[in-house]
Amino acid sequence: MTDDSKNSVTGQNIRNVVIVGGGSAGWMTAAALIKVLGKQNISIKLIESKTIGTVSVGEATIPQIRNFNNMLGINENDFLKHTHGTFKLGIEFVDWNNINHTYMHPFGPYGSSMGGVHFHHFWLKDRDNKDYKGVLETEHYQDDLLEYCLEGYAAKQNRFTRPLNVPNTPLSTVNYAFHFDAILYAKYLRVFAEHLGVNRIVGTVEEVITNQDDGFIQSVRLSNGDIIEGDLFIDCSGFKGLLIEQTLKNGFDDWSHWLPCNSAAAQSSESLEDIKPYTISTAQNCGWQWQIPLQSRIGNGHVYSNAHMSDDEAIAILQKNMPSAPMGEPRILNWRNGRRKKTWIKNCIAIGLSAGFLEPLESTGLQLIQASIERLLSLFPNKAFHQANIDSYNRFANAEIEQIRDFIILHYKQTNRTDTVFWESCKNMDIPDSLQRKINLYQSSGRIIRESSELFSEISWLSVLNGQGIKPKNYHPLVDINSDDNRIEQMQKMKFIIRQCAEKMPLHRDYINKQCAM
Repeated sequence: MTDDSKNSVTGQNIRNVVIVGGGSAGWMTAAALIKVLGKQNISIKLIESKTIGTVSVGEATIPQIRNFNNMLGINENDFLKHTHGTFKLGIEFVDWNNINHTYMHPFGPYGSSMGGVHFHHFWLKDRDNKDYKGVLETEHYQDDLLEYCLEGYAAKQNRFTRPLNVPNTPLSTVNYAFHFDAILYAKYLRVFAEHLGVNRIVGTVEEVITNQDDGFIQSVRLSNGDIIEGDLFIDCSGFKGLLIEQTLKNGFDDWSHWLPCNSAAAQSSESLEDIKPYTISTAQNCGWQWQIPLQSRIGNGHVYSNAHMSDDEAIAILQKNMPSAPMGEPRILNWRNGRRKKTWIKNCIAIGLSAGFLEPLESTGLQLIQASIERLLSLFPNKAFHQANIDSYNRFANAEIEQIRDFIILHYKQTNRTDTVFWESCKNMDIPDSLQRKINLYQSSGRIIRESSELFSEISWLSVLNGQGIKPKNYHPLVDINSDDNRIEQMQKMKFIIRQCAEKMPLHRDYINKQCAM
């Protein structure tokens, strides 16, 4: 390559990025871009308005958030102190399959594979043994599956530790996520990003100016008259999609027929002495209620379908089922479940609520933001904005959100509840073919296959398929190669190891007080 051609390529590099909107989406994007690309190579301006509130329907995460924070080089204890954070080992589902039935979706594996066959197939063979009494049966757990998972077993005892140097035990691989205040997280990342060189502009976008020839966004005009030009524009403006929808007329795929819950009543309550290291999701008449323990308070919310329930009724149910005295006033949030038809058009990429939204049942809101950022960094464009690059981004983004959509629909579809019109309609609704295939495969043979790089693993699918009451007709035939005595002995050893490991873990509250108390 000649010097002239090198200069030509360099001249095509993106130099000016404009992010419209703050909150978690805006500041996560700004922090990641400035960290990876460096202020010497790129100028990043983030425009946010003081008059527009931040939407935060959930404060729970899944383990992938640790990868994002590690990429930024954030100190975990410092981050948790500033966001009033706690640790999370899974999600407990109460009354979803049926009233008075509880199960957990933990973040760790169940048991160990034997002879190349996934553990749960061995467990399935003994599932219907009527002589067996699981330790957790008194708490309405369907079975003893949770006793083979350290994260789930320890969670129910309010115990937690980060991975310990105890080789060849589950203690060395503890998998966890966080509960934290998402608004404080955005503020934390703002300080981080501004320190690295991101330019924060306080203002309201009044006009989006596009090129008359190709429709690309050239600049935005603020209410004070300032013009902010850019090469690449990132829309973090929330549900309204100021750039991706109002300007570029993208269109929206509405998934309300599969995910009918479109509102939430949210209110905090006072903190409790025992901080649970897991989120609680309790099914209600027309939706469900979350309980998220932070150091400073309990986050509570009632997610519901406003076609089946009024806001006042939702607030009444929320407050009736709070675990402690309420703090502040309740607020109502509304949304549409679905996604933009494309999240990247021309020189504009939508990240966060502007790209789409799935209700907060499995804590995927921040994960979708994180995945969008990682995808952008992997396919970061130059000024040519090659269509093949854009098409690849959109294809991967669509596949990811569809797979997460299916996982969430599963919770509603596979229920035995028919006590309200809402649950009966969920039980009888048509579902995407992609989800039906997964259900059919598990029902027929107990098999679960993770497709490509979908977010939720076989562990997650097993937790919900089993927890929602699906009983496979068969298990893997290779299970029968093992003698019954050997299988039972190995499984009892696994239980024993889990119990021993859990006993070595401190109480969650004690661990927080020692490591990251606010």
